[in-house]
Amino acid sequence: MTTTAPPGNLRDFYENPAVPVASGTPRSLRQARMLAAALGTDTAQTVLDIGCGDGTAAATAAPLLPGHRIVGVDWSHDALTRARTRLPYAVRGELTGLPFGTGSADAVLFSEVIEHLVDPDAALDEIRRVLRPGGHLMLSTPNLAAWYNRVLLAVGVQPVFSEVSLRAIHGRPGREVVGHLRLYTARALREFVAAAGFEVVRLDGAPFHGVPRPLRPLDRLACARPPLASILLLHARRT
Repeated sequence: MTTTAPPGNLRDFYENPAVPVASGTPRSLRQARMLAAALGTDTAQTVLDIGCGDGTAAATAAPLLPGHRIVGVDWSHDALTRARTRLPYAVRGELTGLPFGTGSADAVLFSEVIEHLVDPDAALDEIRRVLRPGGHLMLSTPNLAAWYNRVLLAVGVQPVFSEVSLRAIHGRPGREVVGHLRLYTARALREFVAAAGFEVVRLDGAPFHGVPRPLRPLDRLACARPPLASILLLHARRT
């Protein structure tokens, strides 16, 4: 889930096996297809799944990336134990200093991580360091301005994905506390990634597995307009 060891009780929170470390398959598949289209199949390339959690996202991507080497990276020992059941390579690392050489990676998967970070600026700096020039960043994160969050805010309800406590849900729908510290709109995410030294290539939307079943068709329709989608999928290249 996250690869920068947080301070104090945050560290204990993320090491708790009850804390979710994977997102829904639809998001993972959409992101994997974007990555496969970017990499192609000409030569074997190295893909780092930074914040790999239990390895689900990388394992979902693997069949679409034949011949490429996927390495899972996380700081959580519990997450890595689970990831190693799904991935041939999974190593411990933190975003304060990843255990990879400068320019050694062709692509980075950064799935549902940035919203958990205290210092996302330093994280993108380190990702940029390990990526080769022209290397690909595939980032996904919840959308603060998702279609239902706009409705919830209008009636004074805390938006989905936002959290005010690590102990319980207060003021918003949902049951799981997942430790989100940062939330982005489509516009904010584009500007933030560009300012970190990347060229934004594409921004897509993906559905959220936690949307109530009767509303899922509407959630899938919202994907056609990323600023309204539940999940933001961004493809950028290192400049």
